[in-house]
Amino acid sequence: MLRAMELFWRHGYEGVSIADLTAAMGIAAPSLYAAFGSKEALFREAVDLYRDTNGSATRRALDCQRTARGAIEAMLRDNADAFTDPALPHGCFVILGAINTAPGHEGVRAHLLDLHKEACGLILRRLEQGAAAGELPRGVDLGPVAGFYSTVLAGLSIKARDGTGRRDMHAIIDHAMAAWDAMVATATPADAASGG
Repeated sequence: MLRAMELFWRHGYEGVSIADLTAAMGIAAPSLYAAFGSKEALFREAVDLYRDTNGSATRRALDCQRTARGAIEAMLRDNADAFTDPALPHGCFVILGAINTAPGHEGVRAHLLDLHKEACGLILRRLEQGAAAGELPRGVDLGPVAGFYSTVLAGLSIKARDGTGRRDMHAIIDHAMAAWDAMVATATPADAASGG
């Protein structure tokens, strides 16, 4: 399954044939269909494996950091490191798969977009927890903030696939976190004046 995951991650759904899969996995086509039912079912299992292993940085960072800011920064930096690991395909399997799937495979694309939306929801929930703990000024619209950081994350994936190195990725993240600091700094005086 690991070999199938890396093939799909590197080449996308359409870029991998049944012959590629059987060669990589060392099984015959009838065995592949008997075990997984279809190429799409195998692809979905490969995505699940990715999310449980190489693609778990987002959930891990959002769950393990003490502050919302720390969680967002760790999410971006941990993913940047994973996206640029020289031993693996560059970028995020889910993000790149969603933007590189042909219209004829709408089920695959919809599944990947659902997973991306789920990750965006995790970011929003972590921001809501931070706001409830007083880490963010009252009145900040958290939806666009979550959208901004999920967009930065998606952009890092694309930059990694294009060959951007780890150092440049972390410089981008420095600017993304400066945006966080500016948001907090500019909102705080108005918040304080309102008694928040």
